[in-house]
Amino acid sequence: MDYGKFKYEQQKKANEARKKQKVIEIKEIKMRPTIDDHDYDVKMKAMKRFFDDGDKVKVTLRFRGREMAHQHLGMDLLTRVQKDTEVFAKLEQYPKMEGRQMMMVLAPR
Repeated sequence: MDYGKFKYEQQKKANEARKKQKVIEIKEIKMRPTIDDHDYDVKMKAMKRFFDDGDKVKVTLRFRGREMAHQHLGMDLLTRVQKDTEVFAKLEQYPKMEGRQMMMVLAPR
């Protein structure tokens, strides 16, 4: 058997396997704790589309000024997001504060 032909066939198989792979990306959705209902619905629709594509979603809440004194509002919003997406997503990283941001990561089921 020709070694050059063997190497060529192995390379073709590796390229085919690479084409069929799906790279999971982390998409980010940014919100504020005082988000309105319609804006929230638009963000949820985008999140659903990301999950349908098989991507993870990082939900980030940014606190500004006096909002830092009301972090419970941010936690309530993130639990609302989690409950609204629990049908098609699972919680991968619990909500946590990082400076002025609160974030959590959701993965598709």
